Amino acid sequence: MEPREEIELQKEYIEKVKKINEGKTLKYSILTMGCQLNENDSEKLSGMLEEMGYSRTENSEEADISLFNTCCVRENAEDRLFGKLGELKKVKEKTGMIIAIGGCMMQEKHIRDKIKESYPFVDILFGTHTLHKFPEDLYKILDQKTKQEDILDIDGKVYEGLPIKRDSNVKASVTIMNGCNNFCSFCIVPYVRGRERSRKPEDIINEVKELAKQGYKEITLLGQNVNSYLRVEKQKGIPFEEYEGVNSFATLLRAINKIDGIERIRFVSPHPKDFTDDVIDAIAECDKVCKLIHLPLQSGNTEILRIMNRRYTKEQFLELVDKMKARIPNLTLSTDIIVGFPGETDEQFEDTLDVVKKVKFEQVYMFIYSRRVGTPGDKMPNQVPEEDKHRRFDKLKALYESQIEEQNQKYIGTTQKILVEGESKNNPNMLTGRTDSNKVVIFEGPKELKDQIIEVKIVSQHMWYLKGEI
Repeated sequence: MEPREEIELQKEYIEKVKKINEGKTLKYSILTMGCQLNENDSEKLSGMLEEMGYSRTENSEEADISLFNTCCVRENAEDRLFGKLGELKKVKEKTGMIIAIGGCMMQEKHIRDKIKESYPFVDILFGTHTLHKFPEDLYKILDQKTKQEDILDIDGKVYEGLPIKRDSNVKASVTIMNGCNNFCSFCIVPYVRGRERSRKPEDIINEVKELAKQGYKEITLLGQNVNSYLRVEKQKGIPFEEYEGVNSFATLLRAINKIDGIERIRFVSPHPKDFTDDVIDAIAECDKVCKLIHLPLQSGNTEILRIMNRRYTKEQFLELVDKMKARIPNLTLSTDIIVGFPGETDEQFEDTLDVVKKVKFEQVYMFIYSRRVGTPGDKMPNQVPEEDKHRRFDKLKALYESQIEEQNQKYIGTTQKILVEGESKNNPNMLTGRTDSNKVVIFEGPKELKDQIIEVKIVSQHMWYLKGEI
């Protein structure tokens, strides 16, 4: 069935479920694990559920449907899922709630087998390629009372037109591509999200234009490897129609930059090996593209990078950083680093510390290597002892934290544009927002400023946040 026909069919199932639920007050809860792509998927699931007559609750125990959107990048996500399922077992026995599990973890057979064996009360299992069929799966549970397992092991298609209920009224994420072709040896993503598939330029541009009409000011473009947008289509000769001049990631940035109403553009995650000059030029020349760029390093050692299948060296990464800093005014960088990849020695880890010292990243997301069944890294014989991983992690954390105060000092006395998010969680008398470089700023001001972009002068730094004055 073609994607458009499939979506029309699912809309019919939405109406069928809505009819079953007519006159009832029903609630759903949704727990999202993992990346921003998963968060975007959860917004689509929320959109479908709300059209079917459910309203959201943060208390899973009072929900009529408890939904989990899973991630399989790190082991702690599995522990969290199984812990939550254990908590809900008695609730389900008492209330008959429907429990559904979707996302990346469901693409792993050993996880599905464990759920069916140890948690047989789960009603629906669906994968990354069948999210759009959730209304059909739910209808069959309600109508036929039969458990549903809806998993595809082949690459899915790109489905347009799903309902969506966004978590914010001012910031929105827009997926531009699905899947990944890189096969880094530590990563399970290509196996669970499939190969790269880009959305049509017209669909992306029209979605962003509609968001602008609705008052959204900040857009984040999402993909496992955003700067290879439309690359596979070009390499394989798969036809696609240009729209408003869009035929690459660089031209997509330029097209979105022209859309009235959108004031900030972010994107995650790019790959260093695909950071071409035209993308660097687009970032430099597009006034709405934020100058905080996420550039995942993973390791600073060339040999470890080779084993990781990252396809760049330490020297090439540093050369790219120098080129970007030279061509993009006010550039700041964030990064991902994996500590304790198989075979990593203390000497090789020093190369990672050396890169962090030289680049001075604005933000460092650091992770202890977690073995993932099905990846080459899991089968490597020279796994690093846990105590060594934690010792290196602490060393990296200390280095990064020692740089934060110096990084923060450059903001003091400057005027920054802040997207006001609302009251500070730690102090309801203060407002909070973020700079173009994603720094958290707290300041005094009227609550009516929420969702606006205003200018704030930075007066002091406090490690993890800046303090400002309007």
